[in-house]
Amino acid sequence: MNYSVLNYGRISLIGLWSLLLSLSACGHNVENKRIKPMETKNELSNMTVNVHKTTDTATFGAGCFWCVEAVFQQLKGVKSVESGYSGGTTDNPTYKEVCTGETGHAEVTQIIYDPNVISFPELLEAFWGSHDPTTLNRQGADQGTQYRSVIFYHDQEQKELAEKYKKELDASGAFRAAIVTEIAPFSKFYKAEDYHQNYYNLNGDAPYCQFVIAPKLEKFKKVFKDRIK
Repeated sequence: MNYSVLNYGRISLIGLWSLLLSLSACGHNVENKRIKPMETKNELSNMTVNVHKTTDTATFGAGCFWCVEAVFQQLKGVKSVESGYSGGTTDNPTYKEVCTGETGHAEVTQIIYDPNVISFPELLEAFWGSHDPTTLNRQGADQGTQYRSVIFYHDQEQKELAEKYKKELDASGAFRAAIVTEIAPFSKFYKAEDYHQNYYNLNGDAPYCQFVIAPKLEKFKKVFKDRIK
């Protein structure tokens, strides 16, 4: 989702040609298989079940937040998804500022979910299975620290689960290169501008949605068909 190319969702012919060639960040490397840890998926899932909690929060960055938002909106147990910015040093950053890469923020989605329906490890499975976590500060054609692969953990349990899952994925050879996903403590979430929210659902006919997000979602739904709403 390059600001200079898309210009608030309006895609140029050059940008469209680039998307058709590469499918950009959002269509990149969605495997037709589930990305699971080697031996402990059940153990990890059981650790997060807490019948006394009806909601919990996860914050992920995996490239363009239009795409990440659309992916997580599909999952059973996910109550809401908001696009925004985390991990930087500038208060109340704008999209233009974040796109410069100078604020330190990543484009992220903040996910409110029911842990009795979907566990944090299952969200991690969707996270790692829907983008390429081996490319540093890049997803396909989108480059810059704002597009980095990152998990902002909200408590010690999320930290331990993310680190364990990442370690096991690397050991299993699930990806052809080492995972570079950053695992960092959550600090602040700044909600993105209104036109970024629910982007795919409101702009499904836009070229970026048709050529990038829609193919990604089609693959995701096939792989995670037992988890789709």
